[in-house]
Amino acid sequence: MTMTEDVDPSPSDKAPSRVGHNLDGKVALVTGGTRGIGAAITLSLASQGASVAAGYGRNAEAAESFRREFKTAFGEEPKLTTHSGNVASPDDCRRVVGEVIDQHGRIDILVNNAGITIDKSYARLTVDDWNKVLAVNLSGPFFLAQAVLPNMIERGSGRIINVSSIVGEMGNIGQANYAASKSGLFGLTKTLAREVAFQLERAGRLSDEGPGVTVNTVTPGFIATDMVAAMPDKVLDKVKAQIPVRRLGRPEEVARVVHFLAADASAYITGQTWAVNGGMDM
Repeated sequence: MTMTEDVDPSPSDKAPSRVGHNLDGKVALVTGGTRGIGAAITLSLASQGASVAAGYGRNAEAAESFRREFKTAFGEEPKLTTHSGNVASPDDCRRVVGEVIDQHGRIDILVNNAGITIDKSYARLTVDDWNKVLAVNLSGPFFLAQAVLPNMIERGSGRIINVSSIVGEMGNIGQANYAASKSGLFGLTKTLAREVAFQLERAGRLSDEGPGVTVNTVTPGFIATDMVAAMPDKVLDKVKAQIPVRRLGRPEEVARVVHFLAADASAYITGQTWAVNGGMDM
């Protein structure tokens, strides 16, 4: 069981509407952006004025359902497009990035949210179990960052936000592959943040006034999704007892941190890890 597993929420239940203008004119690519935490992120970015390209894996029907509900909530602006792809494939990552730029003209914000789990004890994990999870959860964010960063650096503006997990900080029985992949995002985030700043300086694009290019990570804890809600009451009570605020987080609480980091006003925040876990890792 993963602490950040994506499930299908109803977008209409999350009060999607324009509530601000911090991201007006921006274009965001959100992987896994049509369900669970990713759907909440898509809605949150749109509520601040961003057009969103929402990535998904194979469930075209669910993606289309989400697209219709989004349009009902927001109308034609901001714009939503959906894109099928496998983030474990570098070719697919480059293809999707190209599609988004063709349809939207640019990518200002990349949210690496897509993730999978294959939960087994370390003794039972196969090579394939290990490789699949690392490929999606860690290699995918690298491939996508590699594809979008040249354009961001050229413009001197961009945001990359990786969605990790408290499991990457604390570990979890039966999730060696998942924990390793999510922990790896911390090192990837800090290294990319340093390299981007170096490249901007070398290109003469570091500015006291501009939004710059930043790379950060958000780490959700136990989030109220259908999967978590389906846990036996005794197990769920035990989980909540470990959380200082004694409740599960909500997908929109994770999304709110993402849209904060995506704003131009967050230009002085880079290479950082933002926990959304009710104080569980204190």
